[in-house]
Amino acid sequence: MNEIPILPADIYLVCNRTILQEFDKKILLSFYEPIIGSLAVSLYLTLWNDLEQNKQLSRELNHHHLMSLLRVSLKMLKDARESLEAVGLVKTFVKTGGHVNEYIYELYSPLTPNEFFNHPILNVVLYNNLGAHEYEYLQNEYRKVKFDTKDYIEITKKIDEVFESDVAFNQEKARERTTSDITCKEQIDFDLIAEAIPKEVLNEKALTKKTKELINNLAFLYNLDTLKIIELIRVSINEYGMIDKNTLRLQTRKFYQFNNGALPTLIYRTQPEYLKTPSGDTSMRGKIIQVFENTNPVDFLRTKYHGVKPTNRDIKLIENLVVDLEMYPAVVNVLIDYCLRKNNNKLSTSYVETIAGQWKRANLKTASEAMEFAEREHKKMQNKTKVTPIKNEPVWFNKNIEEEKISDAEQEELENLLKEFN
Repeated sequence: MNEIPILPADIYLVCNRTILQEFDKKILLSFYEPIIGSLAVSLYLTLWNDLEQNKQLSRELNHHHLMSLLRVSLKMLKDARESLEAVGLVKTFVKTGGHVNEYIYELYSPLTPNEFFNHPILNVVLYNNLGAHEYEYLQNEYRKVKFDTKDYIEITKKIDEVFESDVAFNQEKARERTTSDITCKEQIDFDLIAEAIPKEVLNEKALTKKTKELINNLAFLYNLDTLKIIELIRVSINEYGMIDKNTLRLQTRKFYQFNNGALPTLIYRTQPEYLKTPSGDTSMRGKIIQVFENTNPVDFLRTKYHGVKPTNRDIKLIENLVVDLEMYPAVVNVLIDYCLRKNNNKLSTSYVETIAGQWKRANLKTASEAMEFAEREHKKMQNKTKVTPIKNEPVWFNKNIEEEKISDAEQEELENLLKEFN
């Protein structure tokens, strides 16, 4: 699409597509400003203010109005608007052909803190822009308060237990809080890739839609340009002239780690706060759950290896579980622990991925859910085979660990799990 020039006389309307709240302003300053800058945030708040008392549509204004309020040039204004578009806060529409161009700016809600921390792109960009210290501070600032209610009985009434109604109202749908999708535009020149790598080396069918998506996402997350991507693709082409996605992931990861000294943050996240169990459970099982919830999968596997750094193959496997299958960190930790115990302390990729697919279909989200599911499936298998290999059962299968006598090996396993956390 050709670039449409913007002039001070061009008019605009602001359309509210959501429900904006005062708390959104704090989210904008804490989460969005480190990524899009103060001018973009100021523009968003100015457009919000144009709505006049939370109306859905503003009065007709021109862009000179925005230039005067923000005291910026048209180019700076346009750049700020595009930053808002990129992170899903604004959608822009334009109608040309008249005396002046007419714009519509649709406003959308910021993501919640939880949505932001779990977003595969914004989370990484925020970490890179803030640094580890400020990022951790922000996590603690918005950490969900947990209460231990295990000794309480819930007596909350349901709506039909309190109210009676014989009438079904037919009302128009009320406005809802709405966020806009955040898409990653192509930033890699795929024509240049095809020209730079001879057809004898790169198969014409290699650049499929999925492969392009992977390349584009890797380029964005690792901040790579087309020329650097070409170098990485060259060493990722298999004997059939196709791009080996796993090799490309590995080469990109190694390149990033070599230049930055660390891997991206996605596989170093721990369980989101809202999916952790309430504190207060001091039983051995409760402590093990805390380990699963408060350790990232890479560090958890390092503990299982007695402090030895996981191999690149192990890192790739964890990345597939966390990024591709979108499994929660605590569930990944339970899966690792379970598979190591069941597979003679070997982390076989095919074995892990087979079980991971089943767990993903079961929609497991918490450590407790994963532990109970693993135990149920194990018992089903025992009933089918009529075999009870006690030695292959994880210690946490037993809900009453402290009431049962456990072996020295099991006691050592528990201590190894807990000492890194305490």
